[in-house]
This record gives sequence, C-alpha cells and structure tokens, in this order.
Amino acid sequence: MGWFMKLHMQIALASTLVVSATTAACAGENSDTKIWFAQPAAKWTEALPIGNGRLGAIVFGGITDERIQFNEDTLWRGKPHDYVRAGAGEQLAEIRRLLAEKKIKEASALAKEKFLSDPVRQLPYQPFGDLRLHFPGQENATNYRRELDLDSALASVKYEICDVTFVRTAFASYPDRAIVLQIMAMKPGQISFTLRMDSPHTNSQTRADLPSPDLKDRFSPANVSDLILTGRVQPDGLRFESRVRVIAFGGKLSTNGNAITVEKADSATLQLVAATSFKNFQDISADPAGRCAEDLANLSKRKFAAVLADHFADHQKLFRRVSLNLERNEFVRTAENPATLPTDERLRRLKTAGLESDPAMAALHFQYGRYLLIACSRPGGQPANLQGLWNEELNPPWESKWTLNINCEMNYWPAELCNLSECAEPLFAMIDDLAISGTRTAKKQYGARGWVAHHNTDLWRGTAPINNIDGVWPTGGAWLCYHLWEHYLFTGDKKFLARAYPDMKSACEFFMDYLVTDPKTGWLVSGPSFSPEQGSLCIGPSMDHQIIRALMDATLEAAKILDTDKKFAEQLAAVRAKVAPDQIGKHGQLQEWLEDVDVPNNHRHLSPLFPLYPGCEITPAKTNFYNAAKVLLKWRGDGSTGWSYAWRIPLWARVGDGDYAFRQLSGLLQKRTLPNLFDLCGPFQIDGNFGACAGVAEMLLQSHETEISGQRSAVRILNLLPALPKAWLTGSVKGLCARGGFEVDLDWRDGGLTKAVIHSKLGQPCLVRCEGREVELKTKAGGAYELNGRLEHLGR
Repeated sequence: MGWFMKLHMQIALASTLVVSATTAACAGENSDTKIWFAQPAAKWTEALPIGNGRLGAIVFGGITDERIQFNEDTLWRGKPHDYVRAGAGEQLAEIRRLLAEKKIKEASALAKEKFLSDPVRQLPYQPFGDLRLHFPGQENATNYRRELDLDSALASVKYEICDVTFVRTAFASYPDRAIVLQIMAMKPGQISFTLRMDSPHTNSQTRADLPSPDLKDRFSPANVSDLILTGRVQPDGLRFESRVRVIAFGGKLSTNGNAITVEKADSATLQLVAATSFKNFQDISADPAGRCAEDLANLSKRKFAAVLADHFADHQKLFRRVSLNLERNEFVRTAENPATLPTDERLRRLKTAGLESDPAMAALHFQYGRYLLIACSRPGGQPANLQGLWNEELNPPWESKWTLNINCEMNYWPAELCNLSECAEPLFAMIDDLAISGTRTAKKQYGARGWVAHHNTDLWRGTAPINNIDGVWPTGGAWLCYHLWEHYLFTGDKKFLARAYPDMKSACEFFMDYLVTDPKTGWLVSGPSFSPEQGSLCIGPSMDHQIIRALMDATLEAAKILDTDKKFAEQLAAVRAKVAPDQIGKHGQLQEWLEDVDVPNNHRHLSPLFPLYPGCEITPAKTNFYNAAKVLLKWRGDGSTGWSYAWRIPLWARVGDGDYAFRQLSGLLQKRTLPNLFDLCGPFQIDGNFGACAGVAEMLLQSHETEISGQRSAVRILNLLPALPKAWLTGSVKGLCARGGFEVDLDWRDGGLTKAVIHSKLGQPCLVRCEGREVELKTKAGGAYELNGRLEHLGR
C-alpha cells in the first residue's frame, strides 16, 4: 500500500476522532474548553478564529457555502517610513512655554499643527483573502454542530444529510506554517465542491496551477491542484501571495482558470500558505512566491497524521499548562446546567440569569483568552494587535494597530501569570524595533538621547505622536519596557534580562533628558503630555510619572543584578529621586494630574491607577495611597467598553474586592461580548479578552508584593485566593505562575482554601498568605510544596 493510501486511512481515522469528540461535547464533556453553535455563522463576529501566530483564519461553518477569511500578520498598507514631522523639534520649547503660562488652547493648536506626525494617522492592518467553497446538493442538512475546541485548536463543522455524516475540520499549524482544512464524509464518493480564493484588494488576481509531473507523481493516487493568489497592497508597498493546495482522494478534480472543482471524492485536504514581501520594518524586498513555495514544499513531504500530531503537541504544550474549574453554587445546582447549551444561548441566558448561574462560562472565557494569545502571538511573528490577528476590513477600527496607552499592554497581561511566557516574544521583538525607530524620534522631536514611543505604533514602527493632541503622550515605550522587567520577575532569566537591559537603559536616557523641573515644587515632571484619554495637553500627568518611576526602578535593579553600569546607575538614581511623586487630592483621591483638579467621573480610562495594576508601587503597605487609589477606583465605577470592564477586574482584585471584580467580569460578558466571545469595544477589539483572562487569574493568585524582615532580602509574597467572589465558592486552578519563579495549584471549597501546591522553579524563598494566615517556604529548584487550607505542610 502506498503512503498516500495510508494517508487516506489516517485522515479517516482523524475524522472519526473529531466526530467522537464532537458527539461527546454534545453530552456536556469538556464544555469548559468548547465553544459551539447549532447553526452556521451569519456574520464575521459569529465565526470561529484559528491561528498559528502568523496566519489567522475565521471559519464561518456554512453548509452549502463555506467562507474562510484569512490574514497574514505582515500585510499592511504603507511602506518603510519615518513619521517624525520636519521641524517638530523646533516647536517643543514654545509648546512648553505656552503650557507653563496656562495657554492650553494655544499650546494645543501649535502641537496639532506642527508637532504631530507626518502623516497624522498611521496605516492599517489588512485582510489577505478568502477561501470560498460551494458544496452542491447539501441544502437539507440536519444535526448541525459548529465547534471550536480550545484544547485541540480545531474548528469543526459536523452535519448529516440523509444517512451520511459530513465533517470539516480546520486548524492552523505553527510547526508547519499553514492552515489545513480536512473535508470528510462517512461514506465514499460524497465529497463535491468548487473552491475559489479571492482578496478584497483590487490589485490582486487568482489562477489555478496545474501540478507538475513530479508533484502529480508524489501525490498519486490522489488528485492535486493549486490556486495561487497574488497582489500588491499599493504600487510602492507590500507584495503578497497565497497558495492553497487541494488534495482529493477518489472522484475527479478539474480546474477552470481561477477555480478548482472536486466531484464525488471520498475526502479532500486543503493546505493554505501565505506570505508577503516584508522582511522587517525597514525592508520589504522579500519574495512572497518563494516563501509560499517553500512552505508548501515542506508541507508536502509530511504525512497528514504527523502534521496533525505536531499541531496537537505544539498547541497543547502551551494550552494544557493551566486548568480552571469553577463549580456552580448549591443554590443553582438543581437548575438546568447551562454548560450543555450552545454558546450563543448561554450568552443570552446570562443577561437575565447572571454569570452566577454559569460559572463554567467564566472558566471558558478565561481559557478562550489563553487560546487566543497562543493563536495570535508566537515567536517569529508580529505581536497581537487591536484585533489580535483577525481582520476582514480594509479600513479597520483604529487601523487595527498597536495602541500603547493601554490596549497593546493589556493584550499581554495574561502571558506571564497564565503560563504563556513564550507568547510574549513578539512583543519583545517589537520593543527592539521601536528602540531603533524611537531613537530617531527622540533625537529629532526632543533633542534627547535614548528612545521614545508615543501612544500608537504600526508595522512601520512609527513612534512620533499621532492623530490629535492626545497622541502627545511619550510614555508608551516606557510602559512596554515594564513587560521586559515583568518577564524577568516571573522567570528569573538573567540571559533575557541582559538582552532587555539596553532597551530599558535607553528608555531611561530619554527621560533623563526630557523631564523638566517644575518651578513650584522642584520635582522633575513630564511635558508636554496627556493623561490618557482625558483632559487636555498638560505638564505633569500622574500616569507619566508612575510609568517613568517604574521604568527607572526596574532599570536600576536590573543594573544591580547584571552587575553593570555603576556610574550610569548613580546618575539614574539621582534623577529618579526627583521624579514627581503621586499626590492625594482634596477628595482623598489619587490625583490624575500634578494639580488637584480632579472631579468624580466614570471615564473608561483608569490611567492614574497604573501603580495599583498592572504596576506594583501602590500596595496595602502604603496605606494612604492605597486608600486614595480606592477612592479613584470607586469614582470610575463600572466599565463601559469591553477593555474598560477588563481593566477594572484586576484593579478590584488588587484591593481585595472579589465581588466587585466579578461584577466587572459579569458586565463584560453580559454587555460587551460578541457571539463568538470576541470582546466588543464599540466594534470588535481583542484586548478585553486578554484583560479579563488576566483579571480572573489575579482574583485567584497575586505575587506583586514583597516583604523585608530583619537582615534578609526582599521575599516574594504569594497571596492565595486574594479576591475570591461569592459566586465561586468551590473550584480549582492549576498552573498559574507567580513572580519569583513559582507555579501554583489551588483547590477551594465553600469559599476556603483546601489545598495548595507551590512548585518552585528557581529555588527562591516565598511567603505564602491566605485568609490571614502566613507561612514562609524555603524552596529548592524543582521542588513541590503541598499545603492544606491552614497553610500547614502536608509533606511531599
């Protein structure tokens, strides 16, 4: 038997396994990792996402007509470009003078006219194309099920026509750099379809490519043919190409210019690859045709079973690190279990019954956030943008780029805590790029050393202020650097810290030159700047100083750990000591600005609460500022946009109020969640998915505090179940990560801890706290320490 005949049998076996898993899910098995529907998607926000970090697809699950819309993460409008406006740096002194004289309108007008980037807006992420399949004679389907299995990263469609079961399964393979679609029927000769591939870009064309004799021989006895889509985003911009290979077993395959038709086959497999001419943000001379040919050639050498197995292994190595089980409370256990319902019905039910009635939905949403990060952010690709990886619009909301005043950072909040540290690598690579383009901006726009990035960037690594005066916010790059430091705190990876340190140091150098002395207080302050996204152009917004202090503190500690740059560290410490501190206003609130001008409001942004979360400068140990932060948090009230609900979850967790954190999660799911569980800002925006995921983890485990006692160095505190809501009285979580190199498993019942297992990766000591109890653990690398609910050692 030839290997392709064996392949055919392996495909059939894989399909049988998928059908079995789908049937089991109907009975409620593994409902915490399955999103499913009883009908095809009618629109994009009902369809299901798959991705391998570079290629992403949205699967609609149509019966007669299937659409698979796909993206590649480097397809953008534009070309390499320096966004700094000529002469912008000459306006800096005058803008500062006007602001010092309280001439806000004049300063704003000057900034808007001569200080913003050129052009004023950055350029958008683009859709790549669509696979469109027409299946004739399938109008009377029954027992339909459309599903995304988060554990296996398979999007499947299953239905019956007469006595024949049809199954289509799609996945995006990171190891094999491709999207694969398998089409099967449980009886031979049932697969017939016509495939087309098109693009919304007008300068694109598709052609069928007949197989060469050696290719035809390689795939014999299967029939094989390719569709090739080529195009260019703009005349001087990126070139792109995608290729889809159809491998049909049995029946007949034919081509007609720009389409492939399969008739009465037993099964078919589609392999999609795509590439652009992007090499890096300064070079777009790559060969997309060569890249596609190489990816398809490598894929064609591999058996389907091996491709599928490698996909499972690669995805589950990441996804299965964390599990979360939330049980329904006693008062709702006798009611219908909503976890057995289709996902859209569960969402509708939440609006009246509340999230309390369906805690498994909270667990599903948490795991969906982890799934999405795996799917849209892998080493070698671009970071997750405003829409992650998935976009069907030529002019997407906010250009689907990276907004640095909360949204991009929120995308990566789950990476360390939720045990997906590798998924942050694309963010770190982008920071390296921004340090290059931001050096030009720092020099031209501010006459400063180091590097700077403002509140947005795109594929071309724009770092100048954009859009309007609220774009004049120079701490975007500094906030990104906080992720470098967090990665070290979680992993203890000194090799990584040595890589990150130059970016951190250079970011500090910018602020050492940029900050100005406030004549009233003598403090060093930021300006011109803006408090995202509220108020007016100003001097001294609190968030700037909070981020700058966090950056400088981390850089000083990094220099100490690496035993380097002692002279620079002395200079930096002297500057750090003069950076404006936080202020408490007349209402007892943490001030948003240097001046006490705050008024109570529920603005979507929570900018001055950065040191409470995601920062760690404000903790219960700093009683006055901790209480002031709570005043401001109460002012802000409930969320509005999806991401604003999401930010409030970990903030309320940090102040120990699990019920109010749960209220924000409930609001997010009830009001700002689309049918496919994508987050809703106004349109789809993925940051809320990630922020909520991190927020749930923060309710269960916190590790941002340290304690110094006697002569010992700071010891990391692991706070277990610090903000457990009444709605989650019983549950368990495994695999959450803590700073200091710890991994934590927790079990609780009736609102109290029953067991904790602390896994130590680095052999560091820690203080474990829970419900007023505390125990110090002196650990060894690789050790596991089991505690009961009273934090007593169980011996292991």
